[in-house]
Amino acid sequence: MSVVKEGHKRIVVLISGSGTNLQALINATQSGMIKGDIVGVISNRKSAYGLTRAEAAGIPQKVVSYGPFKARSASRDAYDAHLASVVLEYQPDLIILAGFMRILGMNFLSCFPNQVVNLHPALPEAFPGTDAIARAWEAHRSGDLSETGVMVHFVVEEVDAGPVLGIRRLDLTRFETLEQVEKAMHVLEHELLVEVVSNLCTSKVNHSGSTL
Repeated sequence: MSVVKEGHKRIVVLISGSGTNLQALINATQSGMIKGDIVGVISNRKSAYGLTRAEAAGIPQKVVSYGPFKARSASRDAYDAHLASVVLEYQPDLIILAGFMRILGMNFLSCFPNQVVNLHPALPEAFPGTDAIARAWEAHRSGDLSETGVMVHFVVEEVDAGPVLGIRRLDLTRFETLEQVEKAMHVLEHELLVEVVSNLCTSKVNHSGSTL
């Protein structure tokens, strides 16, 4: 079991890829900006570079692959229940989905009421699911959209639809390429995720998503 400073929240981060948002959280916990400690990093992909980031920071890592569950009936439910059992070993106060590319159902979420938080690169009720940044950019190029943004929200069974904990907006008219938008969005992601997790660790946000 990882050592946690007195008064700090226990944080588990779930990832699937390079882990830049994980790195932002690591930096913020190490600097004291977040009054919490990352006690575990879990990936559904063993190739995720975020695991290397966690190892470099001395954070325990695990891979919980979906592969062994594919052949089972109700495979998603079985995977969710297994993942929940792994996460429970860390006794988390907060579970942060930072680029975790799997949809989690109630077999997972019911184990962690008001504890699972997701980062999504779109504004509330806009572009749920994958490729949100590219879809927003295409809508802008078609003349249908002038802004997009990033949100952090509590996770519910409906995809990208839980109570919102914070947003950042981005004016799309400032940019000429999708690559420029993606770069700006990643900066907003890091800033917003750190801010919201910091607030959650100091009880500045209640479980309805409102600021106290």
